[in-house]
Amino acid sequence: MIVGVPRETKRDEYRVALLPVGVEELARAGHTVVVERSAGAGSGLTDEAYVQCGAELADTAADVFARAELIVKVKEPQPPELRLIRPRQAIFTYFHFAADRRLTEGFLATGATAVAYETLRDDRGRLPLLIPMSEVAGRMSIQEGAKYLERPQMGRGILLGGVPGVAPANVLVLGAGTVGANAAKVAAGFGANIALLDTSLERLRYLDDVTPPNIDCLYSDRHTIRDRLGWADLVIGSVLIPGARAPHLVERNDLALMKPGAVIIDVAIDQGGCVATSRPTTHAEPTYVVDDVVHYCVTNMPGAVGRTSTYALCNATLPYVIELASQGVEAAARRSPALRSAVNVFDGRLVQPAVAAACGLPCETFLAS
Repeated sequence: MIVGVPRETKRDEYRVALLPVGVEELARAGHTVVVERSAGAGSGLTDEAYVQCGAELADTAADVFARAELIVKVKEPQPPELRLIRPRQAIFTYFHFAADRRLTEGFLATGATAVAYETLRDDRGRLPLLIPMSEVAGRMSIQEGAKYLERPQMGRGILLGGVPGVAPANVLVLGAGTVGANAAKVAAGFGANIALLDTSLERLRYLDDVTPPNIDCLYSDRHTIRDRLGWADLVIGSVLIPGARAPHLVERNDLALMKPGAVIIDVAIDQGGCVATSRPTTHAEPTYVVDDVVHYCVTNMPGAVGRTSTYALCNATLPYVIELASQGVEAAARRSPALRSAVNVFDGRLVQPAVAAACGLPCETFLAS
């Protein structure tokens, strides 16, 4: 099979979807890999490194899309890329369709197949292609939150960890999954006071056993959220319902409970955000202020640390890329429940129920027995 790797075009996106070693592994399995020139530059990977491992270079994204049967990307296709996608071509990337009906409808019109990183579940029910980027985003959320708490950034002027004689910041983490747990871990290392909320008592019991004493693991309900919003200097939104739009845990009126200059980092923005006042932002213009509360809602946070993120992501995706290239989407999905769960659109037909429900679109059955 011909596998194509275009350069990412989303604003401030520096990741690439395949490492040179991935090219070598695919070539050893008999596949051809076409990489757009400079695709790896943002992650410090040269064209020469790809060529040495067996890649063919293409001058433009159009050349890559025209040749490849399987396109491997990092972020959802941008409008110019949608026009390059062909019927029956397969695209393996993050899509986050549930948060973007326009993208969903645009992709359906291509007649292609969408295999989404974010809905792929392994045999233990985990999301192995979301976990590495969730780890990065969770850790980055505290790094970014600490910066935007500074007064020149419109924050409260608080040092996250405080100093002797001055109390540290209070951090509210909504959701104790991979993002939330990593955010709490880093915030605890800074010395902040953390309230980590979730609705899973099993998860809270586990984290209570393994996390430092400056993390309070609390059951998430409407009253607790509102109480802690008034307490928090920094709020991390880390709620995830796989494949579906994130629920709003913080409503517009709730901002009145928060301190002027408090900061919200809504990591759930890829899935629509878990704060009612959240809207997508970019690394170039990452924040805006609503009711004296700073909002940071960058949709591709890990893209800012392209080298770390590329290696973390590709380590997880490569086995599935090889399966898709070796067997094709339909055969691979029949053999692998994990890949079957990742197919959101098949030959222009929406087959992911959570996406269909979020977008209000009809859903068909994929691989009916």
